[in-house]
Amino acid sequence: MTDKRTYPAAPILAVSAAIIRDGKVLIVRRARPPAAGLYTLPGGGVEVGETLLEAVVREVREETALAVEPVALAGYREAIARDGDGRIARHFVILPFAARWIAGEPVLSEELSEAMWLDPAMLAGFDTTAGLAEIVANAVALVARAQ
Repeated sequence: MTDKRTYPAAPILAVSAAIIRDGKVLIVRRARPPAAGLYTLPGGGVEVGETLLEAVVREVREETALAVEPVALAGYREAIARDGDGRIARHFVILPFAARWIAGEPVLSEELSEAMWLDPAMLAGFDTTAGLAEIVANAVALVARAQ
């Protein structure tokens, strides 16, 4: 059985948030594919008619119950996976945003197995999605400049 994200007709647009709180970033561990078991940022697909900022706020709330304020785009990532025959099985364009923590403590959704506030320098010791350390470094700088 496939879902609408498998063998898509076009790339799927997604957002994520590098949420900064007291100099730490919220890192989550994915509980299911894609990226099951990897540490990354909370986020997900943009819905039709939704702005990118609305999507960031909604996805973070749905996945972690946190209230956040997006500050700026912190980069981009593309995740393209091919099957054994070379066909595109998944294709995501992910826009990670730097965000300020506003309120709440992380509550895990069914999509996450773990969440932790982490000093960005500690990311090297974790199995993360590609480019996560660079995105987090950009986000930390963007949030600091916005204060």
